[in-house]
Amino acid sequence: MGVYVSVRGWLECDGTQLAAVREIIAAHDDGRYADGWGAPRRHLNWTHYLFYGADIRASALDWLTGQLGEIARVPASDEDGDRVQGLFLASHEIDGMSEWQVREGRLFVAPADRRYRYLDE
Repeated sequence: MGVYVSVRGWLECDGTQLAAVREIIAAHDDGRYADGWGAPRRHLNWTHYLFYGADIRASALDWLTGQLGEIARVPASDEDGDRVQGLFLASHEIDGMSEWQVREGRLFVAPADRRYRYLDE
């Protein structure tokens, strides 16, 4: 049946970056796991948020982390210099939970803190 990974998290960006992020997501549309991306029905205030939540096959991890790496490289769009940032938790059926941080123009992957274990129970 395959090994699955539960991925859940979000990205934060500004309106200009949002357009670039949506282009990246559309370019990686696989007709299946891309449907895990979502956004609020209406934008509120200044930060734009995109969310991802899906149980994906472990074989699709490179597909998703590749997107996140590309999204992380979206440049700042104003003088503040704010880059796209985000946080994801990925629960692998065999390897356990990892934390994916989108920050500083890169994707950082590390073991998740023990306090998130309740999400895997």
